Amino acid sequence: MSNITVHRQVFQINDLNLWYGEHHALKSINFPINKKEVTAIIGPSGCGKSTFIKTLNLMINYVPNVRMTGEINYNGQNILNEKMDLVELRKNVGMVFQKGNPFPQSIFDNVAYGPRIHGIKRRTHLEEIVTKSLMDVALWDEVKDRLDAPALGLSGGQQQRLCIARALATKPDVLLMDEPTSALDPISTLKIEQLILELKEKYTIVIVTHNMQQASRVSDQTAFFLMGELIELDDTSKIFSNPKDERTEGYITGRFG
Repeated sequence: MSNITVHRQVFQINDLNLWYGEHHALKSINFPINKKEVTAIIGPSGCGKSTFIKTLNLMINYVPNVRMTGEINYNGQNILNEKMDLVELRKNVGMVFQKGNPFPQSIFDNVAYGPRIHGIKRRTHLEEIVTKSLMDVALWDEVKDRLDAPALGLSGGQQQRLCIARALATKPDVLLMDEPTSALDPISTLKIEQLILELKEKYTIVIVTHNMQQASRVSDQTAFFLMGELIELDDTSKIFSNPKDERTEGYITGRFG
């Protein structure tokens, strides 16, 4: 009997190229992303990490003069196809940004925002979703007595967990996180990292991080980007202990970047 683990890929990116005007920002990216795993993306500033993660739910489309070629297959469907339903895509592929960005509304209304957009109006149903989403991010006990209070009154770490709860409320398949702890203190960072490890039981997670230790702590596979190219992709333990490419080793050991 074979011991090979069969990964089911949520994303399969084939020969993806992206230009901002004349600038060739992503170059021939081939990248499988496995279901219910955490994939970390590392690399120096300006290497294409954030650009890449924003292609996965086409948030990149908001940037003027962007052009892409190749394929981004999500569950077998190429999302670069013009017929793609972007509302449905972003429901299934949620995004959490670098800094918690709650809406200037109550804690409850922040989490209920997505479900309401997707047609859920009944208060009892919304209450169930909000409660579960806040529990999933370990925020319920901290805010359950003030759900009508402004979300902007929460601490930075709480705001970031609220934004994760808001992303989870639409029941996504994939959670994209673009440097979700870069603006947080060490204790809040640890809470988010613990949360990521718990959430991968249910979700596929892709995280961009500048923090090498964070990538090694939370991810199953790590991708190293440099100047718009995917230099190396492997199991995180191999990337950090025995990288194949000397540029990966140079970055991880701090010789550049």
